Amino acid sequence: MALPSPAADTTALVTGASSGLGEAMAWQLARRGHGVTLVARNEERLRLLAEELSSDCGVRAEVVVCDVTDPAARDRLAAELERLGMQVDVLINNAGFGTYKPFVETPRERVLEEVRVNTEAVADLTARWLPAMVARRRGAVLVTASTAAFQPLPGNATYAAAKSFALSFAEALHHEVKEQGVTVTALCPGPMKTGFQDASGAHEFAAGLPKPLWRTADRVAEAAIEGLERGRRVVIPGAANRALSTVGRMSPRTAVLRVMDST
Repeated sequence: MALPSPAADTTALVTGASSGLGEAMAWQLARRGHGVTLVARNEERLRLLAEELSSDCGVRAEVVVCDVTDPAARDRLAAELERLGMQVDVLINNAGFGTYKPFVETPRERVLEEVRVNTEAVADLTARWLPAMVARRRGAVLVTASTAAFQPLPGNATYAAAKSFALSFAEALHHEVKEQGVTVTALCPGPMKTGFQDASGAHEFAAGLPKPLWRTADRVAEAAIEGLERGRRVVIPGAANRALSTVGRMSPRTAVLRVMDST
């Protein structure tokens, strides 16, 4: 299988692990016997989750509080894992948020934070641990993109562009390393009812999305980790989301922009 077998000195690092999809993927990995390193900004939630994972699944669960938008914090994350003697065999790049309003109405600082968490942090963390996976010829990387990655989204411009980066980045890396014992998978979920809406101010936007597109975080996490196990390049959970993604890819941009205009 493309997902490495767990070992005492290996860990699955999950960013955005304090709630929602990140938490659900941590459970999926722990139930498969993987020790996990939980990364987010909310220490209280992380420690509670770590206790639950250790108690219920019998795995080693480490907590590292880290704002992945901060390069210095990412340095400290890597240093802490080195101090703990943990080898990252699975990397889940999941932290992220969106902005759901016209670009010119979004504060510049929020735009830059969104770009850093959805693109810079993904590239940096992958650059820190993918080369060692290739050298060992074992490892797996998952990048959480979105169905938003398949088309430009007026009123959601930065998020869609950042997720397009995530999708393209993961697909290219998948091809680069597929013969070297490592898999890279892009996860492209549609809407989920998680803390994402709170962090992104997306409740009004989400309310208008058709019910067939929605999935629970648990179902998306299950599809994600199964996709890693199978060495999949892209995982799009749900038939309706797969159909919509195809439409986004294949339709003329002018038509997509008119349909997707939320401004």
